[in-house]
Amino acid sequence: MQLRCLLALLLLPVWVNAAVLPEERADALYHRYEGGGMTIDGPSVLVRKNIAERVSFSANYYADKVSAASIDVVTTASPYTEERDEYSFGTDYLAGKAIYSLKWTQSDESDYSARSVSFGASQDFFGDLTTLSFGYARGDDTVRRSDDPVFEEEAMRQQYRIGVTQVLTRNLLMAFSHEFVSDEGYLNNPYRSVRYQVGSGYSFQSEVYPETRSSEATALRASYYLPWRAGLHFEHRWYSDSWGVGSRDWGLVLVQPWQEKWELEFRARYYDQTAADFYSDLFPFQDAQNFLARDKELSTFTSTSFGVAAGYTFFKGRWKHADRFLVRLSLDHYRFEYDDFRDIRVAVPVAGDEPLYGFSAVVSQLLFSVWY
Repeated sequence: MQLRCLLALLLLPVWVNAAVLPEERADALYHRYEGGGMTIDGPSVLVRKNIAERVSFSANYYADKVSAASIDVVTTASPYTEERDEYSFGTDYLAGKAIYSLKWTQSDESDYSARSVSFGASQDFFGDLTTLSFGYARGDDTVRRSDDPVFEEEAMRQQYRIGVTQVLTRNLLMAFSHEFVSDEGYLNNPYRSVRYQVGSGYSFQSEVYPETRSSEATALRASYYLPWRAGLHFEHRWYSDSWGVGSRDWGLVLVQPWQEKWELEFRARYYDQTAADFYSDLFPFQDAQNFLARDKELSTFTSTSFGVAAGYTFFKGRWKHADRFLVRLSLDHYRFEYDDFRDIRVAVPVAGDEPLYGFSAVVSQLLFSVWY
């Protein structure tokens, strides 16, 4: 799930302007993630259409196919493949200096279904130099097991968010945002196991998670226009939750136009995280505590990424029914290093002496866009 979120986040723009409807456009995207024994790829199609300069409608189809032979899979189960389809429909309404947004999303795969609806609003103040935004989203998920037709659990997720964007100077824009998320219900993966010590070896039992989780995330962003027509974007994000997980995230992006038709982008990101209170790579005995987790995404780890992108705009103003076209290729390289998750594929005399796990991943995207 987090890998899919990563792919989705890479599609988000650096800034979202209030009091202006999104441009009419159509996008066709192919995305691919490969690393750590997993391959996730598929298409995405987005269409936006405005009506009477006050209403904007959007429809998006996003699909991915997963081939999983990750360390979690090969050590406790068999490699698998699955497909997921996601549909979303949204509308934006412009009223003076305010925009109101509504979006509905549905996602389905063989053993997981998700439905969500979100509402947002933004308003410009003080000569359009300040933008205040807020939003709410609710999701209802159904969790199943492919090997157990009777198994079915529910989870409910709510998100509250608020943000302020401020133009400080002619060249500097800053934004502050905060979000609160509340999760209830079945929150763990039904296939995942923990290991516990048996003599010099180990055995497995199912994970057990709490049925509630609350989290908060705060982000500070800045965008600076450089004298040579380039844009420099910075982001720092803090995260903490009731499970004991805490993280820090730093990102830097340089966008550089080249000649008249090219736009180049260079980016770097660093992320570090502390483990959940009930996480352990190796528990001392079976049922060692009330809650048990060995998901490496709840462990202590760091990740670094470096990416480049190149976009080429063509046929600008030369077609009657299209304003311009864009082709954009993006590549990101990620490196993950885990501090307390061990590679149990390596045989050792005593459990717990296995080497620490780490892996690299590459995310690639090919985007074709047309504005009309």
